[in-house]
Amino acid sequence: MNNGLQLSKFAPPIIIMLILAMMILPLPPFVLDILFTFNISVAVIVLMVSLYTMKPLDFSVFPTVLLITTMLRLSLNVASTRIVLLNGNTGPAAAGHVIEAFGHFLVRGNYTVGLVVFLILVIINFVVITKGAGRIAEVSARFTLDAMPGKQMAIDADLNAGLIGESEARSRRSEISQEADFYGSMDGASKFVRGDAVAGIIIVAINIIGGLAVGVIQHGMTVAQAFNNYTLLAIGDGLVAQIPALVISTAAGLMVSRVTTNQDIGEQLHLQLFSRPRVLGLAGAVLGLLGIIPGMPNMVFLMFAVALGFSAWVTHSNNGKQEAQPDAKIPEPVDSGSASVEVSWNDVSPIDVVSLEVGYRLIALVDQAQDGELLRRIRGIRKKFAQEFGFLVAPVHIRDNLELKLNAYRIALKGVELGSGEIQPGQYLAINPGRILAPLPGIATTDPTFGLPALWIESSLREQAQSLGYTVVDASTVVATHLSQIFQVNAAELLGREEVQQLLDHTAKTYPKLVEDLVPKLLPLSVLQKVLQRLLEERLNIRDIRTILETLAEHASRISDPEELTAKVREAMGRSIIQQIFGGARELPVIALDGGLEKLLMQIVQNEVSALEPGLAENIMRQTHTATEQLERQGLIPALITPPPLRPFLARFLRRALPQLHVISHGEIPDAKIIKVSAILGGSR
Repeated sequence: MNNGLQLSKFAPPIIIMLILAMMILPLPPFVLDILFTFNISVAVIVLMVSLYTMKPLDFSVFPTVLLITTMLRLSLNVASTRIVLLNGNTGPAAAGHVIEAFGHFLVRGNYTVGLVVFLILVIINFVVITKGAGRIAEVSARFTLDAMPGKQMAIDADLNAGLIGESEARSRRSEISQEADFYGSMDGASKFVRGDAVAGIIIVAINIIGGLAVGVIQHGMTVAQAFNNYTLLAIGDGLVAQIPALVISTAAGLMVSRVTTNQDIGEQLHLQLFSRPRVLGLAGAVLGLLGIIPGMPNMVFLMFAVALGFSAWVTHSNNGKQEAQPDAKIPEPVDSGSASVEVSWNDVSPIDVVSLEVGYRLIALVDQAQDGELLRRIRGIRKKFAQEFGFLVAPVHIRDNLELKLNAYRIALKGVELGSGEIQPGQYLAINPGRILAPLPGIATTDPTFGLPALWIESSLREQAQSLGYTVVDASTVVATHLSQIFQVNAAELLGREEVQQLLDHTAKTYPKLVEDLVPKLLPLSVLQKVLQRLLEERLNIRDIRTILETLAEHASRISDPEELTAKVREAMGRSIIQQIFGGARELPVIALDGGLEKLLMQIVQNEVSALEPGLAENIMRQTHTATEQLERQGLIPALITPPPLRPFLARFLRRALPQLHVISHGEIPDAKIIKVSAILGGSR
């Protein structure tokens, strides 16, 4: 296998050099026979590969193959022209037996018939197949490029929802780029085939005219003899080249005209063309009516009518058998009316941390026996969440609820509904991000996760929707994205005491002494839970658990208040916090407090006042909202910088109204960063 791989690296340049050499070096007739046969074999192989290819990218080398085969045909034309003109006077076998066979067998030695057949093949190849394939490739390339932003957004949505990993996201982005390159290359490669058809006509004309001149002038043949010899050789040469060209062009048309599915062309034709008994029956009836008309070829029409009728009956019978098989077992209802059963504590079921309830039609998405797609996506969400936030969330309890609508679902946290929606299994949700090129037919709805306008569309419109700028996701992804969003927004509530203990047990495997010295010797588990929850409330992950525990171990002996401990932890994690908010930027654009307002707020905090005076609160909220919008319009992340004592107070005050605003303290800024004040909040009322 290794030797084969090494040879395959050298084969392309060797083949190209041999093709170019054929244009210069004279070849004997026997070698021409071998090369013409090889050309036909390659054309048939390419056609077969295109027929059994599932999607165009599975044969992404096709544009290169198209160019190489075109160059091979042209080189053979040059080589055969040389032999025809040199030895055409010796008879029809002067340029090899392949050309002779095509000249005699296919056109029966009649150069008029041969010329007509040759011109028809060229017209079919040039005007119909190649031109159509080139147009399809051109339009496909344009639509693929237009659809790239929507496809990229869909990949980002799946990545953020935890449905795919980084490697798969890179692979899918690369596939999108390759798809655009493929259709662009096919658009250009089709020009080679069109040029080849034109060159074939010119070469045949040159062979005929040049053969007449050589035969009459150099070899003393009569005009009739020269025309007969050289015309048959020229037409045979042209047919030998044009038939493989027609096969290759057909393969190109098949590649660019098919829709990407998990089926080859044969399976698609069977399922979409010959699997509908009503269509077959009606077609058979029409042919039967034509077959009984006097003067028509009755036997042929009636034979096909009977065949189509029989096919319709067989297809209908097979479809009936498939429908008779149950898709899923419906559980029998449980009799709860027995008076002999005593009530016990087993009847008191605990509330699930996270639960997903689905309507009857959505059971297949969460049924493990039916390989439910949503189950795999939920596992991916939990894994992605654990990687991003640093702890493992409780399993999602999934149950069916007959009180819901058939296509509805409901997500609850500790028994409280936090999200719901309706989906259409088998269809796709086309979300309008605000810059679509044209509308689509579908069922108008709203994206349940982000509230954007959307449409439920059929699967056949998926590619078109992406090309128009829609973000297209399937039904399972809609529910999974909604669940992922609820996880992220409510991360603090998902971190219960059980999850904290599991986190400590996991950390103890790597840092046993650190965990042993901290909990419960210096810090109760409940206080650790509150510190971690406060970090999560402000959209910070707890992945750096070592820094968190070391900071708590340093200060827990003299500080017990969770707020103060959280502030110490944030200062220790300052570099990570700034990295999470601003990335690697050295200059940090922030919103700052006016000196007067800062002093006033410090007095309020020191006096332990729980709420601001309404007028002051409204003024601060309005100015902060304006400054936040100003930074967002500039494409910047809004962040408010405060003295350390004010940070917790202002973070709680602004969190609900401005969840996108980050509140950081001076103590969290690394020394290497530069603070740039972009807006100032004043204290005037």
